[in-house]
Amino acid sequence: MADPNGFMKHQRAEAKKRPVDERLGDWREVYEAITPAERNEQVRTQATRCMDCGIPFCHSGTAGCPLGNLIPEWNDLVRRGDWEAASDRLHATNNFPEFTGKLCPAPCEAGCVLSISPMSGGPVTIKRVEQTIADQSWEAGYVQPQVSAVSSGQRVAVVGSGPAGLAAAQQLTRAGHEVTVFERDDRLGGLLRYGIPEFKMEKKVLDRRLAQLRKEGTKFVTGCEVGVDLTVDELNERFDAVVLAVGALRGRDDRETPGRELGGVHLAMEHLVPANRYVEGDGPPEIDAHGKHVVIIGGGDTGADCYGTATRQGALSVTQLDQYPEPPSTRDDDRSPWPTWPYILRTYPAHEEAGERKFAVAVKRFVGDEDGNVRAIELQQVKVTKDPATGRREVVPTSDEVQELPADLVLLAIGFEGVEHMALLDGLGLSLTKRGTLSCGADWQTSAPGVFVCGDAHRGASLVVWAIAEGRSVANAVDAYLTGASDLPAPVHPTALPLAVV
Repeated sequence: MADPNGFMKHQRAEAKKRPVDERLGDWREVYEAITPAERNEQVRTQATRCMDCGIPFCHSGTAGCPLGNLIPEWNDLVRRGDWEAASDRLHATNNFPEFTGKLCPAPCEAGCVLSISPMSGGPVTIKRVEQTIADQSWEAGYVQPQVSAVSSGQRVAVVGSGPAGLAAAQQLTRAGHEVTVFERDDRLGGLLRYGIPEFKMEKKVLDRRLAQLRKEGTKFVTGCEVGVDLTVDELNERFDAVVLAVGALRGRDDRETPGRELGGVHLAMEHLVPANRYVEGDGPPEIDAHGKHVVIIGGGDTGADCYGTATRQGALSVTQLDQYPEPPSTRDDDRSPWPTWPYILRTYPAHEEAGERKFAVAVKRFVGDEDGNVRAIELQQVKVTKDPATGRREVVPTSDEVQELPADLVLLAIGFEGVEHMALLDGLGLSLTKRGTLSCGADWQTSAPGVFVCGDAHRGASLVVWAIAEGRSVANAVDAYLTGASDLPAPVHPTALPLAVV
């Protein structure tokens, strides 16, 4: 059994990062490279802090991991040095642990029993243990293609190659179905490819997993927009079921602030996608932060991605703006009690590298030059209020004082409004909900017979771990639809939500 005193013997320790000057000079991941033996020994110590709690909230579907990762089990296997068994246990619930190990914000750690009190020294470094199991699995050759011994004779189309689509495709291929994944971009991966910067996840990690899927029998078609290049009639004729994993890429814009039309004011993805293409070898991006004063509006993950990208491109300055006050450094039990996701200040590696963040501020006006390009922003202190009757949010100035900041490039990272409008949805007769998503029944099936939905297209912009969980769950539903029953795991229900205080 686990060591119940492990968390008292050992301090929580994250992986060490490379020096700032070094990592700003390239696009590689920010963490230091150490030998596998040294890495494994460090992580075995970290896994020893897990107590194997009687009620492990870390893998609760509502308070911890929606995949149901059996975290205490593989923590103990790592503690004992049984990496192959740990790999089997981890892959039993997660198709892509290297994606979640690098990109997931780790609700499992927020739900760890050691998160109840800071006196514990902090939660187990679950994310680091997971990532190390994944790395060791590839290095030791534990990860092998799992080719189905039988063929169902049924054909499934998966539209979209992000984490939800890839998880659904892998599960259905392993169940014996003939699966084809369609991607409108020139390369596979969706946001994993063109949304996530290289310094957060090098794309060789994605390509390695795609190679496994190909060896298992999943087929891929790139540069194909379903509904246009492949018509809906052809789709229905060729396939017995369709999974829509098209994401929620319609960026939220700000059309109310004066000066939005100026040159140099862009949505975040208009900056991130070309930057990622540049790293892939496609040539210099059209929107480049080099030699510019950059202002990022929005305090979330996408804003942090723009932040780190701008510094690596050689920005003169980077300033990230957030309308909300600076969060506390520790959990406020009244606002977000354990095991809910804590409302705390989150500092990404990019924030340690350069620039600054400003809180409780909003742009009053974008200021242009004589050529119609943005040259500055006017900034005001604000507070965000909510009408208790309607729930409508309002941003109210708290001072008449206006500060002017230089700004040659402004990036709007204020979220996503849902699924993009596309010919495919019109052809299938599907309409979006008020949230901009696609609705489905308890079996993940939309109102179009044989057409299923999963991931951000169903949930709205969310976490990579929820995308994989929904992809695995929709695979169970499609398998049952095609064969009458399914033994594939279904970790989440379409109505599942993370535990929260309302």
